[in-house]
Amino acid sequence: MFIDTHTHFYDEWLLPDAEAAVQRALEAGVGKMIQADIDSKERPFMWEIGNRHPGVIYQMLGLYPGSVAADWKEELDLVYSIADGGSASSVAINKDSIVSIGEIGLDYHEGLDYVQEQKEVLRLQMELAAKLDLPVNIHLRDAWEDFFKVLADCKHLHLRGNLHCFTASYEIYEQANRYGEFSVGIGGVVTFKNAGIAKTLERIPMERILLETDAPYLAPVPHRGHRNESAYLPHIARKVAEIKGLPIQEIENITTNNAISLFDLSPSPEGRG
Repeated sequence: MFIDTHTHFYDEWLLPDAEAAVQRALEAGVGKMIQADIDSKERPFMWEIGNRHPGVIYQMLGLYPGSVAADWKEELDLVYSIADGGSASSVAINKDSIVSIGEIGLDYHEGLDYVQEQKEVLRLQMELAAKLDLPVNIHLRDAWEDFFKVLADCKHLHLRGNLHCFTASYEIYEQANRYGEFSVGIGGVVTFKNAGIAKTLERIPMERILLETDAPYLAPVPHRGHRNESAYLPHIARKVAEIKGLPIQEIENITTNNAISLFDLSPSPEGRG
């Protein structure tokens, strides 16, 4: 069984086909999937899908950095409310299916209008993760320097988690692990021709590697340029196996155990233990 540690069945690109996409993933050997939270607009759809697949689809909880805007305090209050047992609109929430605070982080790629607010939201959600004893799922674009400043300030929280869609250097991986215990989420980019992450991945220990799709984005070769799905996770695993010089079965076993351990997932389809 593979585990997709970062996907978005509720995204408007995938939502009309979400149920069929879940079944295709299961048929491809992807037995568990974790949906990354974005904000209050998309969260109800995320929960509707997850509620239909207990023990198969798990959820993150958090405010995405690209959703940090003028209403960030209200959005963050909703995250806190759910963490305290509240609801997401009219959709029922099974708090036990929340396995991570994410996807949270910093994203300066689309502009710098809310830089200070993004840093504050990140810090507050890291504190929430520590309070709930949950791992963090970190999204970063064009913001490593500021991320490390926030992370250094939060060193006392003893955070654990993963760096989503990791494509940075081994030195960046090492630096993150000075302030906590971080794995890397490896997605479709690793299959791209001349992808720099391949060289970095050679040096990262297998016990710190997770597989993810970020579906419906960043589809791996041979589906590059098309809509991504959790069913394509084995393509990523095969590339990781090639880079590491290991059988794909070993990649499957190790990354699955890594995900079960980090996110406290049940090894069986009946739900969490």
